[in-house]
Amino acid sequence: MYVSFVKRGMDFVIALIALCVLIPFLCIIAILLLIAHQNLHGIFFVQTRSGYRGKLFKILKFKTMSDRTDESGVLLPDADRLTPVGRIVRELSIDELPQLVNVLKGDMALIGPRPLPAKYLAFYTSEQARRHEVRPGIVGWAGVNGRNNNTWLKKFEMDVWYVDHVSFMLDLKIFFLAIKTIICRDGVSKEGEATTVPFDGTN
Repeated sequence: MYVSFVKRGMDFVIALIALCVLIPFLCIIAILLLIAHQNLHGIFFVQTRSGYRGKLFKILKFKTMSDRTDESGVLLPDADRLTPVGRIVRELSIDELPQLVNVLKGDMALIGPRPLPAKYLAFYTSEQARRHEVRPGIVGWAGVNGRNNNTWLKKFEMDVWYVDHVSFMLDLKIFFLAIKTIICRDGVSKEGEATTVPFDGTN
């Protein structure tokens, strides 16, 4: 009942109100990123992700890294392209706010397993693929329990656990834990990495 009817309606209303309230703030962030990155080709990062039942969609995020390349035209490592402003935006999860548009469109929910790049679909086991039984979210159970410090396999375990236990009270708990995680800036990046490591089916 909650997942089938209530959750989607709540997500739409909350996302719509949040976007209306946050538009001035989002404009300021966009300008700051534009100035900080200088050679930024657009302020948004758009990527194909897998969503509900494996359906592909374009996720929208603020771009937190510059487009700097080496002499051969190859993008520099993440650590070299992540600007100070971009790092703060990423640590506070402000880069995720444009996904409120994805929530309005029905691609995503406010709470749910994080949507991952479409290329990872080929690596999931049948159990891991169950994470697609619900809409992906801006924040999820794995995100408030270690975030990027967890291994991919551990994240997927928690994603499937969420699918099996999703409820209004669990979503509310995740929401408040997300606020705590953002304030404490826990697990923003994988230890020893500027962001996180790609999933290859084994990690």
